[in-house]
Amino acid sequence: MKFVNLTPHTITLAITDAGIDYVELPSQGVARVNSTPGKVSYRDLVPVYEADVVGEVIDLPEPKTNTRYIVSGMVGSAIKGTRDDILVPGTGPEDSAIRNEKGHIVAVTRLKKP
Repeated sequence: MKFVNLTPHTITLAITDAGIDYVELPSQGVARVNSTPGKVSYRDLVPVYEADVVGEVIDLPEPKTNTRYIVSGMVGSAIKGTRDDILVPGTGPEDSAIRNEKGHIVAVTRLKKP
């Protein structure tokens, strides 16, 4: 199986089944979601935007045999349930991501289907 990282940064995957082994997955392009800001309103002179209006996903290759594409959570949400070859990094509170002393994620322990 080939994994293609389409996020803007290297993903470090910590495989923990037999101890910890780290696999680096460098970015190989970036899939994105076209979006436009929602309507703006002002509260105490501060601009507050409604949620972005999500558009089409761009720069996501067509499915390829034995290939899985790793995309951002936003891209994963935009295409949820439409493709079996898409994965997102597990970064949620219950995903056991490995964090440094400042709380920044330094490795993920799982990839998930959106």
